[in-house]
Amino acid sequence: MTPIASWLGGVKSSMNENRIGPRKRVLKTGAIEFRGGVIDCTVRNLSDTGAALSVESPVGIPTEFNLIVSDQVKRMCRVVWRKENRLGVAFS
Repeated sequence: MTPIASWLGGVKSSMNENRIGPRKRVLKTGAIEFRGGVIDCTVRNLSDTGAALSVESPVGIPTEFNLIVSDQVKRMCRVVWRKENRLGVAFS
């Protein structure tokens, strides 16, 4: 069982989702790092395979970037969806 799955207690969501694995709701500060720039974000949910992020504005955020989470975890990400001030990312 993955670390995120163990946090969720192995409970599966009753909603139909396209996600590979279950996500855990979190509220962590993060940073989107790309081409020498950094944009602050909030990590809203997290799994072993991806995350949902809130940003002030998604304008200028590239398709691929490094996500740095408050506990200094750094992961390469690829944007899989954008909606208003939210981004869904898959970890590379």
